[in-house]
Amino acid sequence: MLKDYLVKESSFNRLTFQTDARLAPHTTFGIGGHADYLVAPQNEEALISLVAFLREKEIRFGIFGNGSNVLFDDKGFRGVVILTNAIRSVDFRDTLVKVSCGASLISLSMQAAKHSLSGLEFACGIPGTVGGAVFMNAGAHGGEMSDIVLSSRYLDAVGNVCEMTQHDFAYRHSVYQDGDRIILSCCLGLSYGTESEIRAKMAENKQKRTMTQPIKDKSAGSVFRRAEGVIPAALIDKAGLKGLSVGGACVSEKHAGFIVNRGGATACDVLALIELIQQKIDSVYGVQLIPEIRYIPES
Repeated sequence: MLKDYLVKESSFNRLTFQTDARLAPHTTFGIGGHADYLVAPQNEEALISLVAFLREKEIRFGIFGNGSNVLFDDKGFRGVVILTNAIRSVDFRDTLVKVSCGASLISLSMQAAKHSLSGLEFACGIPGTVGGAVFMNAGAHGGEMSDIVLSSRYLDAVGNVCEMTQHDFAYRHSVYQDGDRIILSCCLGLSYGTESEIRAKMAENKQKRTMTQPIKDKSAGSVFRRAEGVIPAALIDKAGLKGLSVGGACVSEKHAGFIVNRGGATACDVLALIELIQQKIDSVYGVQLIPEIRYIPES
């Protein structure tokens, strides 16, 4: 049933798919077992059609971009993993940018610079897609998506394509984390600037990232959410937990807010290390750290 549908859709070049596909290569952590199906729709219409089919047949699915903030289970994913990074159209109209969910945030920031548009400098080193960035209200260097998102289009729970302008943005939170909406695209509001100044700011941000974060190591970014008056990395560092490891997972020596895959790390290693950190910080400082990384169970 499902395979027949995918074969038919792929014959029209509407999607590509694999069966029993390894997930690790599709994440920045390099961790994850096999998915029953790994599907990459080639455009928005193919994504909408695929989701409608899966919902009708009650087949479990998950939608992901670059896998930069997720931890898949070692046993993989029972169902369909949908990757959006082939859906990446970008349309510049003066200071407005209409962009599809699978567009690379890094690439988009570079394109904005070419158009002398300011507002995306903060995103020049964030290795995610636009859809994921809106979902998480991604940010860095004092900027975040809530500063520039004017509206977004989404597929609702019954298959309607809708638009919204109010996203309930907060720190690493948007309305899309509540409910069953699927981000299709968004409209960003940027401002005119000087290309040389925009590129200089991007270079400065990239240098800061290189100097302070383990960007050459496999990780899923910041492990824990910040809270009012709480900077997790500072507490972890102060508690002497840099270098703490479980199996192949290790608290980065360069930035205590990151867990890195030193080679061969499993999801079990990462989850166990997260729990150790939480227990230590709670016992020493009375602070309960909340993970920012999204763990995706097998079923």
